[in-house]
Amino acid sequence: MIEKTIYDFMNTKIDVPCYMMRPENIPASYVVIEKTGGSKENHLIRSTFAFQSYAPTLAQAAELNEAVKAAAEELVELDDITASRYNTDYNFTNTATKQPRYQAVFDVYHY
Repeated sequence: MIEKTIYDFMNTKIDVPCYMMRPENIPASYVVIEKTGGSKENHLIRSTFAFQSYAPTLAQAAELNEAVKAAAEELVELDDITASRYNTDYNFTNTATKQPRYQAVFDVYHY
């Protein structure tokens, strides 16, 4: 399951906790990892992942986003991942909670 693989990897690469969904006990800073889509061609799977970086301020969320992008680019260190391609990132402040966040989107190619 690629979601678990990426979750485990990201938790070793960045200094804040990563989750697969928003936690009940919310820490000051954290990352939510979400698979948003995918496809398969020639036995190679492409999964699109959104990494949402939450922090107390927008500047801190942007800084965390940079750390997340650097870690996501290193996903190719894993045997079952052939490429990790940066798609986009942007300010994605949660309008319901007003909590600052950034979102980075990556296309991850894997077996």
